[in-house]
Amino acid sequence: MTKTKDAFYSQIWKLVLPILIQNLLSSMVSSADVIMLSAVDQDSISAVSLASQYATVLFSVFYGLGTGITMLCAQYYGKKDMKAINVVQGIAMRFSMVFCTAFALCAAVFPKQMMWIFTKNERLIELGAGYLRVISISYFCWGIIEVYLAVLRSIERVAICSVLNIMTFVLNVCLNAVFIYGLFGAPKLGVLGVAIATSASRVIELIGCLIVSARSKDVKLKLSYMFIRNKVLFKDFVRLSLPALGNDIVWGVAFSLYAAIIGNISDDAVAANAVAVVVRNFGTIFCYGIASAGGVLIGKIIGENDLEGARSGAKKMMKLTVISGIIGGVIVLLASPGVLWYSENFSGLTPTALSYLKWMLIINSYYISGTAVNTSLIAGIFRAGGDSKFGFICDTIDMWCYAIPLGLLAAFVFKWPVMVVYFLLCTDEFVKWPWVIKHYKSGKWLNNITRDDWGQGNEV
Repeated sequence: MTKTKDAFYSQIWKLVLPILIQNLLSSMVSSADVIMLSAVDQDSISAVSLASQYATVLFSVFYGLGTGITMLCAQYYGKKDMKAINVVQGIAMRFSMVFCTAFALCAAVFPKQMMWIFTKNERLIELGAGYLRVISISYFCWGIIEVYLAVLRSIERVAICSVLNIMTFVLNVCLNAVFIYGLFGAPKLGVLGVAIATSASRVIELIGCLIVSARSKDVKLKLSYMFIRNKVLFKDFVRLSLPALGNDIVWGVAFSLYAAIIGNISDDAVAANAVAVVVRNFGTIFCYGIASAGGVLIGKIIGENDLEGARSGAKKMMKLTVISGIIGGVIVLLASPGVLWYSENFSGLTPTALSYLKWMLIINSYYISGTAVNTSLIAGIFRAGGDSKFGFICDTIDMWCYAIPLGLLAAFVFKWPVMVVYFLLCTDEFVKWPWVIKHYKSGKWLNNITRDDWGQGNEV
């Protein structure tokens, strides 16, 4: 039965609002780090910004696994098959633990080498290396948390995720204040204080997930799920999730290379970009909320085998996406005067960095529109229909064959000004619009990927 217009909008808003809270809190954590470190010095902001690029890549891994989870779990939830959801959770957890272990070991053992990729400034390398050593502890907890929260979101239990995010945000900010400024007798640790606060918050968030799991009747957080073997679901997960995972890794690493290009041109540009990213993150909160909520809801509708309802829902979701991109751009423009005033009067940014920041904010005010459309289509609508290959191919060509070579040429061959390089890097979202929109209109993304016989004689 096709969903009515009012029914779709009411359902998507029930999902969007809690996800908006989660995204808002995530952005507030990042902004709190930058704001609090701005009272220390510009080098601290720059070092944490560069070191955090590895967390960006790791988050891309989790986001890819999470959307892979959503593709399968949302559709199986539409069929009310909770056992399949638990099996998928275990498969995703295995992949997550592999990546977490690799990142944690690299951050703990080779932190200076990791920082050297982004900057040759010895001061930034030293600060960032200390941050990476401590933050490596949090990667294991983060991997478990993100998989479990992705499962909860895929079955529309987003309110629980919001509560856990609120708890983590409050803890992170409070512990930041304690360890950065040395409150209540604690030592003033600056950059290391941010790493300690983040790691401690992740541990407590994992404990919160375990409490939620203990009270849940059907979706448990059990590491034992990792040892469930099912050939059919494993093949489905690999076939559907690995392109999504590859897509998000390609995207995350490319974005980190954008930062590396900027970082090797100018330390002032690194500091300015750290602030600009925080503002942009606030502007994209609504966009990512629409993409996540729409993906869950459309996946569920497809799992109910209502393909026309899913097609209709995708059209409504795209209208919301365009609106969200416009709203995001307006938010950035309205926030810019206040951000520049604060940065000039209370942060350690140099006049050059402030000049860069002004233009970065202007560029990001329209860049958000490109991000909104592409995220909703590639990470939301296409993946809800089981189509993850298109996004992988599209982003690989766009970022690695266009944006990164263009940025490298502009920065190191033609030696163009910093803001010209930054502008060129920010054209990536618009270059792929024609192909993304054409694929959406073709309807090739719309597929029911569930199976009725996945559990018959496939456990090994």
